[in-house]
Amino acid sequence: MDAPTTAQLTKKDFTTNQEPRWCPGCGDYAVLNTVRKVLPELGIPKENFVWVSGIGCSSRFPYYVETFGLHTIHGRALPIATGIRVANPQLSVWVATGDGDALSIGGNHLMHCLRRNVDIKVLLFNNRIYGLTKGQYSPTSELGKVTKTSPSGSIDSPIDPLTLAIGCGATFVARSYDVAGDHLAETLKRAANHRGTAFVEILQNCNVFNDGAFDAITNRATVQDRQLRVEHGRPLRFGPNQSRGLRLNSRTLSLDIVENADDPKHESELFVFDESNPLHAGLLARLSGEGVPTPMGVLHQVRRPTYEARLDEQRSHNASRQYTSLDALFRSGHTWRVD
Repeated sequence: MDAPTTAQLTKKDFTTNQEPRWCPGCGDYAVLNTVRKVLPELGIPKENFVWVSGIGCSSRFPYYVETFGLHTIHGRALPIATGIRVANPQLSVWVATGDGDALSIGGNHLMHCLRRNVDIKVLLFNNRIYGLTKGQYSPTSELGKVTKTSPSGSIDSPIDPLTLAIGCGATFVARSYDVAGDHLAETLKRAANHRGTAFVEILQNCNVFNDGAFDAITNRATVQDRQLRVEHGRPLRFGPNQSRGLRLNSRTLSLDIVENADDPKHESELFVFDESNPLHAGLLARLSGEGVPTPMGVLHQVRRPTYEARLDEQRSHNASRQYTSLDALFRSGHTWRVD
């Protein structure tokens, strides 16, 4: 039987015979389910996908997605993914990593991948804890977090993944969460279509070691007031019936909440979001505090040459340089004579 074409691919084609080994109720199941739905919709041949992971609960992803994949070592998924992409630019390379894997031992690799703009898709599962090793505090754990390695509470200020990515010059920065369903799917599709490093933070619940870490953001009872769905070119609104909004405070260069934002007289006050502006992205990424909504969606997207494109340009330039002899090659650079 002929292999299915890209138009015929379904979720089943990306489902392996391996039973996922996560704790019952883990948010990873929801993310896996969404990923399996999205991949066949991208129009990419199945054999052109590669999933790469480091170490952590989310890093089991390559076993559960029926594509090529590598389960690598702690913190090193990104340089391996970079090598794969540079060696074969036809491949769609995806990385599954966690807040510990990517931001602690792998922080250096993440920083350089983002600034280089390698054309890979990085999904950072953020549960604010080390789950695989049974509940130590991670780089994203909140200040004062009591864990097995911080019994008196963490004294480390947490890293904000989106602020870090924007500061490193990332060309695509987004956020969604594990059970977001359609929102997560749409975010992943946009990441897949981006040329360059697409960085997606996925807020994910660890129901064993950090249950409810994002309840205030994802709970149905509070979600309208605690989530801000951002859209390029549209005013920032949230709350029941979009009745609240955000405006720029020119004195503090911060975003303030506007009540009754659905009143036409407040329309001109609202902050209109531009995803191509890194300053807008930075303002949104730093939104925090009681009663302040958490941004969801694509916070930043710009076009910039990829690492692979610049590498090809350099190779072509070097190949075009002709030398009449080995002596001419040796004397073509910065040379000097010693008498």
